[in-house]
Amino acid sequence: MAKVTSKLQVTLPKAIATQYGIEPGDEIEFQAAGDVIRVIPPRHRARTHLSLDERLRLFDRMVAEQHDWQKQRSWPTPLSGDRGWRREDLYTRGEPD
Repeated sequence: MAKVTSKLQVTLPKAIATQYGIEPGDEIEFQAAGDVIRVIPPRHRARTHLSLDERLRLFDRMVAEQHDWQKQRSWPTPLSGDRGWRREDLYTRGEPD
């Protein structure tokens, strides 16, 4: 496990650097990926740019996967309409009657 310095620098373990061919002076890319941070070595970046049609096709596929994931989840049922209070009650609470 690596520590973050006061300058927000991280030392890459030598075994990882060797495995992915990262050398001193190389620029690496950081990508947010949900709860994790993905480190992209310079030789593993996509070299080609996707066309608009390809990007839209990938987007549609990811949206479909998201919908499938949401269908598999059990979502809490909404509360009934009668909460025993009205929204207006929030603005008058604590005021003398």
